[in-house]
Parts: sequence; C-alpha cells; structure tokens
Amino acid sequence: MIKVGIIGSTGYAGGELVRILTAHKDAEIIWYGSRSYIDRKYADVYQNMFQIVDAVCMDDNMDELAEQVDVIFTATPQGLCASLVSEAVLSKVKIIDLSADFRIKDVSVYEEWYGIEHKSPQFIEEAVYGLCEINREDVKKARLVANPGCYTTCSILTAYPLAKEGLIDMSTLIIDAKSGTSGAGRGAKLPNLYCEVNENIKAYGVATHRHTPEIEEQLGYAAGEDVVLNFTPHLVPMNRGILATEYAKLLKDVTYEEVKAVYDKYYADEKFVRVLDEGVCPETKWVEGSNYVDVNFKIDNRTGRIIMMGAIDNLVKGAAGQAVQNMNLMFGLKESEGLELVPSFP
Repeated sequence: MIKVGIIGSTGYAGGELVRILTAHKDAEIIWYGSRSYIDRKYADVYQNMFQIVDAVCMDDNMDELAEQVDVIFTATPQGLCASLVSEAVLSKVKIIDLSADFRIKDVSVYEEWYGIEHKSPQFIEEAVYGLCEINREDVKKARLVANPGCYTTCSILTAYPLAKEGLIDMSTLIIDAKSGTSGAGRGAKLPNLYCEVNENIKAYGVATHRHTPEIEEQLGYAAGEDVVLNFTPHLVPMNRGILATEYAKLLKDVTYEEVKAVYDKYYADEKFVRVLDEGVCPETKWVEGSNYVDVNFKIDNRTGRIIMMGAIDNLVKGAAGQAVQNMNLMFGLKESEGLELVPSFP
C-alpha cells in the first residue's frame, strides 16, 4: 500500500485528489495537509467526505511528512513546493507537484511569467514534465514530477500529433481556451463571485497568461523548433471543464483520413485520449468527472487551416487525475488504477 501525503488538500485540486485516492486500491492517504484548516476535521471542510474521511487537517511540514509517506502531492500556489523541497526530502520520498514550480526548464522564464524568485532551481532539470502520454517512460523513473497545468494539458494534447509530424506551421498557431471557475482555485476572489461570473463570459490574461510559456515549451519540443503562439483563456459560468479550440496553417494539402491516421498513431493505444468520430466536436459535459481528453479536428480547405479541438475536466485530467496517473507510473502500478471514472451526466 502506497502511503500518501497531500499538502494543500483543501483546495479544489487537493479535494479532487482526496476523492480519487480514497477509492484507489493501492493507496492510503495518511496526511491531509492544509495551512488554512490545521486541526479541523477534513469532513468539516468538505462535507461530501462525512463518514468517509475521519482525519484532521495537518500542516505543510514536508521534512516530517517525508519520514511518513512514499509520495507527496503538493497542490499549492506557485513557489511553495520550490521553497520546501530539498535533497534530503527527495532522497526519502517521491514528489508530484501540481504547481508550476518545476514545469518550465528555463528559470528566468519562470521568474518572468510568475513574478517570483525560484527557491530551488537545482531541481528543475531533474524534474519530469508529467504529461503521461508523452513522457511516460521518464515519469516511471522520476522522483520529482511537475504535473502539467489544466489549460496546458488540453492545449498540448490537442495539437501534439500535428506538431510532432510537422503538418502545421507553428508560427501561425492560435489557441482559444475556455475554463470553468474551479480553475481559479478555491480562494475568495472578487472576479469569481457568483454575480460576477453568472450570465457572463470574459477573456482574461490576454497575451500574458502564465500557461503560455509552458505550452510553447512543450509544443516546441514536439515540433523541434522554438514556438511562439497566441493563447487566450476565457472564464465561463460553469464549475468544471476546459475547451480548447486551436487554429493553424497547414503546411501541405491533407485529407481527413491522413490527419486521422496521425492522431491514431499517437493516441490509438492511449486509455485516456479519445479521438472522436468525424464531425463530432468535443464537449466539456462528456468528460466531466473523468480523466479523459476528447480531441478532434476539422480541415478548412477554404483557408488552408486546420481547426483542432480538445476538452477535459480541469480538476481531473487537468490536475488531480493526471497526478494520480503519474503516481501509478512512478510506482509500477496499472496506469489507470483509480482513474477509470465514467464521465458524469447530466
């Protein structure tokens, strides 16, 4: 049985980790970390865990935690994991960080986009970017995994096959993405109040969103070139879900069958990536509560462009589900253990 500690267990991603791991046959949570709710019963914070979780919330003492568990999930704001991790900790325990602290390999890029000093840059090169469908073999050997962001997971997996095969002009790639409000976290923020969000849709972080360099870096690895793109996120009045619609110029004339074959080359054997049938557009409602990514595409012969589409649940495949998928790989378990969640509807 894998002993699990969670730092940040009372945020939305942390709560989703608890929900998934509670039903995982090979894992046991023994540390529910939450700086905001120390000594309060976890089920008082999340009433859905009443008579399911009897534990009380503890602090974020990573040194002490490393003595007690096999893996630590850090579902915390940027900068915290980097400030706590050390060689002594990593020599005892594996870490899966759900923040951006170790996702970007260039520390100067991280510090520019996140506006904070990186506290442990010595571990950046070692950290494995935990997008399992792309870096599976590296994840298996890792002791520090940088769990990808929600927008980035959807954006990268939607375009990855075409970038990898050199079918699109990467300099023309534009990503338009929309997220439910849980992507902003559980903290009280004026722009996320019900009256601000309901009956509204708005762009934010235009040309400045912090997931941009992460998407550029990972798609750059796929394409074998430096990538600079436009990424525009939008907030929509729903709890969960991300829909990414991506546009790029095709580098040659292709048929539907040729592009479908490219997607199948990379995803036919992937449990959690579903390439939809021709003409079916991804929708967030068909992935809600699950670890699935639904993707599809449409060739626009009139403009010479291709339109790529992807949908995920931002709290599952975009955060906690992906983190558990990484844990399964790191400990040699069945990759889908605890994650065979049928999307919920309605």
